[in-house]
Amino acid sequence: MTDAAAQPRPPLLARLLVPRGAATSALPMLVARGLRAFGDGYMAVLLPAYLLALGLGQLEVGLISTATLLGSAFATLAVGAWGHRFAPRALLRGAALLMAATGAGFAGLSSFWPLLVVAFVGTLNPSSGDVSVFLPLEHARLAEAARGEARTALFARYSVLGALCAAVGALAAALPDWLSVHAGLARLDALRALFGLYGAIGVAVWLLYRRVPEHSSDSAPAASAPLAASRAIVVKLAALFCVDAFAGGLIVNALLSLWLLQRFGLSLAQAGAFFFWAGLLSALSQFAAPLVAQRIGLLNTMVFTHIPANICLILAALAPSLPVALTLLFVRSTLSQMDVPTRTAYVMAVVTPAERAAAASFTAVPRSLAAALSPTLGGALFAAGWFSAPLVACGLLKIGYDLALWRAFRLHRPEGE
Repeated sequence: MTDAAAQPRPPLLARLLVPRGAATSALPMLVARGLRAFGDGYMAVLLPAYLLALGLGQLEVGLISTATLLGSAFATLAVGAWGHRFAPRALLRGAALLMAATGAGFAGLSSFWPLLVVAFVGTLNPSSGDVSVFLPLEHARLAEAARGEARTALFARYSVLGALCAAVGALAAALPDWLSVHAGLARLDALRALFGLYGAIGVAVWLLYRRVPEHSSDSAPAASAPLAASRAIVVKLAALFCVDAFAGGLIVNALLSLWLLQRFGLSLAQAGAFFFWAGLLSALSQFAAPLVAQRIGLLNTMVFTHIPANICLILAALAPSLPVALTLLFVRSTLSQMDVPTRTAYVMAVVTPAERAAAASFTAVPRSLAAALSPTLGGALFAAGWFSAPLVACGLLKIGYDLALWRAFRLHRPEGE
């Protein structure tokens, strides 16, 4: 019997989620990503409603939302600076327990200041993307589980699974109203139950992380270390990613929804349907990203799919009718997220294995902070009556980022290309 024949066949879920050439040890992190995204999907919708139901005002809602982003950014930065001193699996399990505590804290507290503290130290995510402390920890372990094209495919599965589960989670935001009508629960109690579910998801993620092996590949990776040899390239990438994140913050989903409502008079149901289908197109584009990267490379995929997407955003801002605007926005959704898995794979490929967790942190934190600054500017532009200005500014800034990124790294070919 050959060695290949002697190998046990991977379970069905591993064959479905883990791409060929990647270690099946990545499966627990992929499933954990899906569960976390499901929780984030409905939390981003329910958080404002829950805080208002507690009697807090809009200012308090904004402060708590900001605290969640700032706390996640600082926690991610701490992982990059000091995480190499601890076992990676211990950090993953600790983050999962923090998620469980966050859900319990929000379900059991009602006053502003205690909730603000939990928001800052916890894992709640009010945005559409993953900005939590889980990100660098999981990225570093996934990078060990595959190489070259398989690594890009693995990060694509990771991103797609997150996008799809977040979309389903957003639909779950309707559960509190359903429970109020059909189960006789008070609306506030129904909202608390969903925060309790968020905590339960944290426990499930903790159980999954217990199945993560010490190493994600057959060869033991180098010990984690702070940035050293790769510091210059990581700093340059982080600076460019800040521009991209700041631009994206000008037209986050809430502001894009406001634009559709005020510019074309869409109802909330129509706007929700648009974001659902746009989310599905984005997920499909991330799934296709590895195939494109195999042909033209990681960097070219990041740049040459992003530029047309941003041109579509600018044209949508100037569109004379709703059908034209929606068509352009759907085309944008089909292209704009192809850089998500390729960007992650590129960062993991251009740094040394020991620096991957630190690199993931130091490229993620500036993005989170930059994205937290610009929504206020976008809202101010809307308030001033310049409804198309945030979309145009976002598109132009992102095109500038794409060109600067390509110019800076076009001659740098990472592993596997």
